[in-house]
Amino acid sequence: MKNEIEESLTESIKLRTELLSDSVETIIQIADISVDAFKSGHSLYLMGNGGSAADAQHISGELVGRFKKDRKPLPALALTTDTSVLTAIANDYGYDHCFEKQVEAFVKDGDVVFGLSTSGNSTSIINAIVSAGKKGAKTIAFTGKDGGRLKEFADVCLMIPSSDTARIQECHITIGHILCSIIEKEVFG
Repeated sequence: MKNEIEESLTESIKLRTELLSDSVETIIQIADISVDAFKSGHSLYLMGNGGSAADAQHISGELVGRFKKDRKPLPALALTTDTSVLTAIANDYGYDHCFEKQVEAFVKDGDVVFGLSTSGNSTSIINAIVSAGKKGAKTIAFTGKDGGRLKEFADVCLMIPSSDTARIQECHITIGHILCSIIEKEVFG
């Protein structure tokens, strides 16, 4: 048990150290895109499957509610939360289209769409990112090691240098929190 705890914590620290040396510019780019969108009156949409869906909802909640400071809500929406919409689309068109149809319904030119996929190969996320790009939205991917197929379609791809789903998701939410902090400071002063 002690070994597992120490190995998990060591791997988590190692990944964060790698992000610090290799990904700061990518995170700045993602923050700039998000801040610019909010300052221009645009919205941010997030999606993922499983634990990544929970991360999308978590980040959206921080932006709509508050992260560290009381302020006006920001227009952020997790496309993972409306079970009637998700199940209707999955039933009628197949699960691979459950986020794509929502992107078609809500996303406008200038909005930002985040797709979280630890493998980078989730068809439901890829379809939605492609659709968002066609609508003129900026697209951001949060993935694992090599970015999978998703990196080919997103404007910016943050790749966590691991293939361990748990470690990838831990880094995704860490970066999500960093983005929430930056967005609050930059949008509200």
